[in-house]
Amino acid sequence: MCGLTGFWQPGGFAREGAAAIARRMADALVHRGPDDAGVWVDAAAGLALGHRRLAIVDLSPAGHQPMLSASGRYVIAFNGEIYNHGELRRELEATGRAPAWRGHSDTETLLAAIEVWGLEPTLARSVGMFALALWDTQERTLWLARDRLGEKPLYYGWQRGVLLFGSELKALRAHPAFAGEIDRGALAAYFRHNYVPAPHSIYQRIHKLPPGCWLRITAPQAATWQSPEPVPYWSLRQVVEAGLRDPFPRDEAQAVDALEQGLHESIRLQRVADVPLGAFLSGGIDSTTVVALMQAQASQPVKTFTIGFHEGEYNEAQHAAAVARHLGTEHTELYVTPQQAMEVIPRLPQLYDEPFADSSQIPTFLVAQLARQHVTVCLSGDGGDELFGGYNRYFWADRLWRRQGWAPAALRRGVAAGLTAVSPAAWDRLWAVMGPLLPRRLRVPSPGDKLHKLAEVLRAEGPQAIYRRLVSHWWHPQSLVLGAVEAPTALTRPEAWPAVDDPRHWMMALDALTYLPDDILVKVDRAAMGVSLETRVPLLDHRVVELAWRMPLTYKIRGGQGKRLLRQVLYRYVPRGLVERPKQGFGVPIDHWLRGPLREWAEELLSERQLREEGFLDPAPVRKLWAEHLSGRRNWQYLLWDVLMWRAWKQNIQRGTDVGRRFGEAGKPRG
Repeated sequence: MCGLTGFWQPGGFAREGAAAIARRMADALVHRGPDDAGVWVDAAAGLALGHRRLAIVDLSPAGHQPMLSASGRYVIAFNGEIYNHGELRRELEATGRAPAWRGHSDTETLLAAIEVWGLEPTLARSVGMFALALWDTQERTLWLARDRLGEKPLYYGWQRGVLLFGSELKALRAHPAFAGEIDRGALAAYFRHNYVPAPHSIYQRIHKLPPGCWLRITAPQAATWQSPEPVPYWSLRQVVEAGLRDPFPRDEAQAVDALEQGLHESIRLQRVADVPLGAFLSGGIDSTTVVALMQAQASQPVKTFTIGFHEGEYNEAQHAAAVARHLGTEHTELYVTPQQAMEVIPRLPQLYDEPFADSSQIPTFLVAQLARQHVTVCLSGDGGDELFGGYNRYFWADRLWRRQGWAPAALRRGVAAGLTAVSPAAWDRLWAVMGPLLPRRLRVPSPGDKLHKLAEVLRAEGPQAIYRRLVSHWWHPQSLVLGAVEAPTALTRPEAWPAVDDPRHWMMALDALTYLPDDILVKVDRAAMGVSLETRVPLLDHRVVELAWRMPLTYKIRGGQGKRLLRQVLYRYVPRGLVERPKQGFGVPIDHWLRGPLREWAEELLSERQLREEGFLDPAPVRKLWAEHLSGRRNWQYLLWDVLMWRAWKQNIQRGTDVGRRFGEAGKPRG
């Protein structure tokens, strides 16, 4: 795991000055690669590459980057791991065209494969997670590429006549040509999703390279500041459609066997490292499956890590500890105090580098920080929900539409109007009075909020519209962001949707195309790399993904429960009683903190004066939500966290320093 960056300035430049800039850009990524640094410059072409290395495979200087190919034609800056590089080496040796190997790094293997097969055939043969920048000195062509599922990030774009690229935006900002103009359309999309969806970034003319794509820029294109459209070498949409056309032909027991075998192979490859390795363990289905299969392959106890909270509704540590005892892992847990969790908040703008408001970023950072004290690589269980139907919204959207879809739209709108005619606070009071008379399943917290959300769902015109409302934070972000037209995303472009057999499969596919790479994988990558920890995701081996999409929906969701197939694999290693419980989020009590220890900090960021002076958001809806939240009438933690993370990020960028310096040791702003 590393950090890469670089720039292309058509017409050339002075070597010394360009090398200094590339070094400064790379040093902005020191957290991604504290072990080594390097720059490479082609002054005549105007191309510079920078690299920071976290040594994982081949710890010797033979793994230094940027790295030249044996012939000298190609030079690469590479971030990630090619898990099957040993197999690729053997294939190259069988052809008789392998170079005299200098070391045993996967980067060297990748370069040799590119010389023999070319970039796209090499990417097709590679199993791994990565982002790369490849310069062809002969053709004067720059290639950028990213792994199939989007585990590793890569930004690029033209700024004042210079093409900038890198693993994180902070590297691009270190170049003097960087303009940094905020994209209001992308900001509106952020407020809908709590992340900036690809291919957009928070900045104008800076893009995220989509997963599974390469980009080729030639010297003539560079001379006119042009970037062609990214080209997919692997398409999740095509994988979804192909899998549904060619379903797994055998019974469920054989499907469990096939999935177990595929996961064993993925984990076998991902356990290869020249540094200490462990795994995150929450005690849920996904992470427990990964750890169980790791332990089955290992000759020593696997190192596992979890964090716990003293607040019971947020704590899974006891479940993880029980799983660890059963499997015999070397388990480390840390119970986090509210003070420790809040002390992470000042770091978030720097860690995530653009507005990002998934509040589980806080425990994710804490568990990564804990693991890094013991290991350099950690496997995680991300991806199981999207592949095997684990999110509650798959059940809710389908159930809601089945129950309401028969009703005429006018009737549903009328019911919705009646529900919203009564305030959430009034509904809460009515529920409190009726409580003893209600069935247990209707005795829920904040019923007023839930009824108002139900009203919005009733107005939806189909399961796709219900899903969009369920995944939206601010339902009308264009009315919040001044002068914005919300940037288009996969959710708003039906032509990008895969053809599927069931609305639940459609939701799983859209989550895998959007939420997984733009939220889940961003959250894990930035949190872990912030402490120089490499993360690997065995469930996202592309062969496992392709197998999952060949499985019938009944193998994934049955009887109101998801991840059936994954559970059947897990039950071969862990008793059901250890893992069967309601799905629990990985969160922190932001709602309570905003009314308590974070109130002063939040009040300043949400002040009407500051919002007006900044000129991006309409203060009125923000102040309305803040007042309702403070009063306890409504719980607006998610929407307010979106605003707070935008404001904290914006302040951080403006000041060129971590806004968190304003915090005291207790996580509260100094007066």
